[in-house]
Amino acid sequence: MTIIVNLDVMLAKRKVSSKELAKAVGITPANLSLLKQGKVKGIRFETLNAICLHLDCQPGDLLEFRGENKEL
Repeated sequence: MTIIVNLDVMLAKRKVSSKELAKAVGITPANLSLLKQGKVKGIRFETLNAICLHLDCQPGDLLEFRGENKEL
């Protein structure tokens, strides 16, 4: 199971810089960078909510599930 973070795609679509988003959401640019790279273990709903509000998107626009096909 893999969760892919498409935050960089949404930033490009909305023409918003990482620095601008970090400031608007109230997280450090370093933490936003880790999130964009998918190197975090989790994200607070409060932070996800703030990102979605600022980028006018849904959580599904930012996060994608790619499952592995396993035979039972």
